[in-house]
Amino acid sequence: MHPNPPPFWNIDAIVSELRGLRNRSLEERQRENRPPQLPSRKILMEILDGFSAVLFPNRLGSGDVTREGVDYFVGHTLNSTLRRLLGQITKELLFHAEQAGEEGTDPRAKAMEITREFAARLPRLRALLDTDIEAAYQGDPAARSVDEVLVCYPGVSAVICHRLAHELYRLDVPLVARMIAEIAHSSTGIDIHPGAEIGGSFFIDHGTGVVIGETSIIGQRVRLYQTVTLGAKRFPVDDHGALLKGHARHPIVEDDVVIYAGATILGRITIGHGSTIGGNVWLTRSVPPGSNITQAQARNELFDAGAGI
Repeated sequence: MHPNPPPFWNIDAIVSELRGLRNRSLEERQRENRPPQLPSRKILMEILDGFSAVLFPNRLGSGDVTREGVDYFVGHTLNSTLRRLLGQITKELLFHAEQAGEEGTDPRAKAMEITREFAARLPRLRALLDTDIEAAYQGDPAARSVDEVLVCYPGVSAVICHRLAHELYRLDVPLVARMIAEIAHSSTGIDIHPGAEIGGSFFIDHGTGVVIGETSIIGQRVRLYQTVTLGAKRFPVDDHGALLKGHARHPIVEDDVVIYAGATILGRITIGHGSTIGGNVWLTRSVPPGSNITQAQARNELFDAGAGI
């Protein structure tokens, strides 16, 4: 008898059960046993690394790029990364065509057009990200350099991903955009929907637990701290009880606003420019420019025999 017999996992039975569950799911969604060809999360992670290196080759690139070779590195990396993005966009367009019952359409020309337009926007994105990085450096006394901010701060990493995802969202590839946003969410703890519109010089300090909803609009020079939520107050439904999609339901935050840790701001309300929202504030109404909103002072009273309860 072999001293170490091979393990027995009953693989065939497990595989058979999993196949049955997959087929049942496909039948319920009327896909006739044809699994969807979705974009790959793994490949999109690599694409994000590629675009980060293209935008910031000396700090987020390979680490050994020389002055003489930096343009070659950027050009080579950009070409290979765009080709990979083209493949993922093509998969999304095929998926949408299948969902719409338009099988047989060839989306490659549209995918190429989207990818080319996205590439043309990269220089503008780099300029916008420079304002975000500078805002992080100026806004945190612990920051020793803009280089430290870029390579260390999760808020900056999340904003880089959001800027890229938002352009793809605007170019009508929302699934790839949302997957990029969720990759950033997983790695930073910061959840920004790619539909959110965010102005320049944006800084998320610390960042963990920040949530920014799809229809949020954020102005210039806004600063958020950890666990801030810009969310929806309610979710309207149609006559059949299904959630209404796409309507404006998240806050508008005007220029030069600071929102401190734990604040929750809900609904389509406006935070006027230059306002400060204190920590742990719960806000569901608009406030005018220059407001300073804090929690009500805690009551410090003695209650005798239940008085006041």
